Order: sequence, then C-alpha cells, then structure tokens
Amino acid sequence: MANYIDLETLKYLLNEVHNLDEVLKQDRFADHDAESLDLFLDSVKEFSDRELFPYFKEMDEKPAYHDEGTVMVHEQVDVMMKKGGEMGLIAGPFDYDDGGMQLPLMIQTASTYIQETANNHLPGYTGLTYGAAELIVHFANKELNEAYVPKMLSGEWGGTMCLTEPQAGSSLSDVVTKATPTDDGYYKITGQKIFISGGDHQYAENIVHLVLARIEGAPAGTKGISLFIVPKNRPTEDGLIFNDVTTVADFQKMGQRGYCTTHLGFGDADDCRGWLVGEPHQGLKYMFLMMNGARIAVGRGAAAISMAAYQASLQYAKERPQGRKLTSSGKKNLDEGQTLIINHPDVRRMLLLQKVIAEGSLSLVLLASKYYDLKYTASDPAEKEKYGLLLELVIPMVKTYPSEKGAEAVSNGLQVLGGYGFCTDFILQQYYRDIRIFPIYEGTTGIQSQDLLGRKLLMENGKALELLTTEVMQTIKEASKFDDLRSYANILGEKLQLAQKVIGFLVGFAKKGDYERFLSDATPFMEFFSNITIGWLWLDMATHAKNALVIGNNAHSQDFYESKIHAMKFYFKYEIPKTTSLAEILTNEEVLTIAGEKEILN
Repeated sequence: MANYIDLETLKYLLNEVHNLDEVLKQDRFADHDAESLDLFLDSVKEFSDRELFPYFKEMDEKPAYHDEGTVMVHEQVDVMMKKGGEMGLIAGPFDYDDGGMQLPLMIQTASTYIQETANNHLPGYTGLTYGAAELIVHFANKELNEAYVPKMLSGEWGGTMCLTEPQAGSSLSDVVTKATPTDDGYYKITGQKIFISGGDHQYAENIVHLVLARIEGAPAGTKGISLFIVPKNRPTEDGLIFNDVTTVADFQKMGQRGYCTTHLGFGDADDCRGWLVGEPHQGLKYMFLMMNGARIAVGRGAAAISMAAYQASLQYAKERPQGRKLTSSGKKNLDEGQTLIINHPDVRRMLLLQKVIAEGSLSLVLLASKYYDLKYTASDPAEKEKYGLLLELVIPMVKTYPSEKGAEAVSNGLQVLGGYGFCTDFILQQYYRDIRIFPIYEGTTGIQSQDLLGRKLLMENGKALELLTTEVMQTIKEASKFDDLRSYANILGEKLQLAQKVIGFLVGFAKKGDYERFLSDATPFMEFFSNITIGWLWLDMATHAKNALVIGNNAHSQDFYESKIHAMKFYFKYEIPKTTSLAEILTNEEVLTIAGEKEILN
C-alpha cells in the first residue's frame, strides 16, 4: 500500500476533534452521515493509490512544457480531470441543482488533502476548475451557468482564475487588461495575464478563464475592476470556436513541475470575447468572496506535502541503520550491530517536529473548513456571525502557517535522510522544491501577515479576537480537568496573556496613526500568533485523546491516543517557548526596517 498519508489521524481530527457530526446536523447536509462519508474518503484513498501517487515522481521528471501554442502535460492530467469529474471530486460541495453532492467543505477538504498527499501536482487542475465554476454559479446569470458549469463539473472543461499581470503582481489596483463593450452583449478583451495555474493543456477541450479586467472609463484602482468569463474556445450553436486566447509560454519552475503555469495573451487578433459576471466594477469583490476557500486550499496543499514528506522520512528512519546507541558510560559499543537511525534522539527530534507541524497544520485547515461550513449553513444569525468572524481571523494563519512551517518541516525531513535527502533518487528533495511556492500562492506571507494584524484583529472592534480567545479558554478549561495536562493548559493561558500584551503594544501605533510602524513587524507577529494558535489546537488534540483513554474509547488504539499527547508535549517544549523571543522582537522600541532619508541597504 502506498505510504504517503496518515489516514487514521485525518479521520481522528475530522470526527473526534473537530466533530464533523456538528456540521452534518445542518439542513444542507441532511442526506449525509459519517459512515457514508468515511467510505467516500476510503474510495478517494484507493483512487489516489492507483492514479495519483505512482506518477508523482514521473511528473516532476517530465514537466509540463510549451509547444507551438499549446502546453503539453502528463497524461494523468486527463485521468485526473475525467475520473475526478465522475467521482464528484470537482462538483462535491455544489448544490444538487447544479450537479453537485452538497458535501461539507470539511469533507471536500479531507478528500483533496488525500489526493495532494499522493501527488500535489494533479489536484490543482480539478481544484481551479472547481473555483472558477463556483464563481460562475454564485455571480453569473443563468445563461452563462448553463453554458459553462456542467462541462466544468464533469471535468470535460478546465477552469482558471486570471488576476496577475506582468506589471501588476499582488497590486491588483494596477491591472490594465481592458474590456471594451459591444452592442452584442459581450466585451472585447485585450491584455496579458501571467502565472496562470492550469492555464492550458492538451487534455481539455476548453479552458474557462475567469479574468479581472477594466471596462473603459472605469474608476481607477480596485474599484474599477470587473470580472469576465473568457473561454479559450467560445461555445456556439455549431460547436466551439477559437476565442483569441493565446498561450504565450509555460513557466519552468523549481517545483510542482507537473502542474503547468502559463502566460496568456487575450485579443492579439482583436477577437477575444468576454462575458461580464455580475455587475460592472465588482470583480475584485466577487473574486475575494471566493478567496477564503482559495486560501484554505493553499494551506491544505502545504499541509499535505508536509505530511507526505513526514511519512517518507519516517519510513526511511525505520529502515536505515547508522551508528550505534550510546552506552551508560557515554561510549559506543562497537561489538554491537548498527542501530536504526530512528533510535537516535536528534533524528527523533526532527521527526517529531515534522509530525507536530504536519498534524497541527491539518487540524488548522479542518478547523477553518468547519467554520466555513457553519458560516454558510447555520440557521441562527448569531451563529453565522460568530463563525464568519472566526473564519476571517484564522484565514491568514491557515494560508501561512502550513506554508512557512511546512517548508521548515520538509527541510528537517531532508536532513533525516542526510546526503541521500539531497539526491534525486529519494523523494524528499522533490517535496522540498514543491512546497516552496506555497508561501507565495494566493497572497504572500507578508500580505497575509498585514491582513492578520492590520485588518482581522481589529475588525468589529476586536470581536473576532474575543471569540477566538473564548474558544481557546474552553480548551484550557477542559484540559485542566486532567492532572497531567494541567501544566500545559497553564502555559497556554500565560501565552494568551502575552499575546494581549503584544497586541496592545502594537495597536498603540495604529491609534497614533503610525500605520507603517504598526505593520512593519507584521510577519514576526504572524509567526508569534500562529504559534500560539497551533499550541491551542495541539492541546485540544491531546485533551480529546486523554478523554478517550479515560472513558475507554476504542475508536483508536491506546498507542495512537498516547502518541497525540506525546506530540503535544513536544510542541510545548520545542515550539511554544519561541513566542517569548518573538514577543521581545515585537515589543522592542527600536525601528530598523522602515526606509529613512539615508539608504542603508547598499
């Protein structure tokens, strides 16, 4: 059996820690139960064993490439799109009326996580198709829905989101792609988009691009951006006609080489047609309403890679003999045979670091998915508001922690393998290259950090922070019931107080109108606050495990539950103390990164 995922931990987090049943009680999910969804996830695992994992290394060695106006990709992309469509891997969360299965996002997240642990190059093709179709369903008219969505959900057609331009990276106010209205109900589209994932390949009859563009005469900045459906080939009564969307190039990348990234040109022959989605000048609003899901997806992908890398490192450590254990005298007994490297304390430390980052990241991703489900399905308006605020607060961390710490975890995995980790014969170097893009996807770490500190902590006069603090305090209360968890609960309580001190210090600059100083250390703050948040999730995991041991829950083995408690203790010894030094940085009065009259970077 392919060894790339800990499916038992995934199901433990879904069902025992994050209580999937609470989501399944909502009316929208009345047709689903935990048992049938468990079988669905098993079928996804079987599909991933068969169609995804065996091609992971090969897709890196034979990357996507541009050839005479078309991007050529691995043949498994065809399998992913078509089989994924048949299995509902694209349509899962959509309404029944739209051809979906009305799955909770928690389950869609778990399903895609399994696929990404197997092969993080392939699910992007279906995932972006899902995201583009979601925009059409939510904001486009009935005619456009009928023309595009069914073939996208079936996997016959692909989909993308086109934001970035050569002169406008994260600064979307500088978008210049132009939309010129006509008398025939469509717009003429001209411009270029870069870094478009899944932007073209030979296995899709059509690619449906969701394009941000500026209608002539629109207001400057982000307020003047509209959203358009711009297919590669436009549907007509006589079939598909080329829509003047040109694939200029495919970017050759350090990692995720089987997941194509394209440069697209629109309207080179003045015959590129686009159809307005929703109202004019609302494009960025529409796109960002879907962005929470996109950022959960980035965190999920990074969490999946860190888990797959951990499994590969763990397997190697259990098989590789190297050196000997120290005797009580502090010397090695050369008469003894070599020991497996998993018995060396430093190797165990690196493996445990991988474990707590990978599993902590997964817990955070599933928590955000649960908040998302309850925000959109809870019947009580107060509950909707609560989960909406919690979702907004955790989203920057969901995108950032698995990406940044995941890269650190995979680096430790490479170190476990020693020199072999640096060689292409072993898979760790590929995971290391693949995960590096995740801190950049969907808004860089710096952007997410400014969003967390500058917007999310302060929104609704800090109400979201109050709600999250209440959640953490509830876990502290539950953990304190157990003698051997109480000291960790106390540590987390102290860290909450430290967070209040740091936030109070930084907000003081905002109150004085010194926003540059307020946000200048947003990235260290992201690390600080995420560290505490993951500490909360680990204490919560350990509390559920301890409770299961006390009541004799046999859903998992005693060793399984004890391993979660041990991992929590490791996190609190090796990771939580880092918040002290980060707090020192954040409350230091000295300013060293704000540009002054004299340039010191030379």
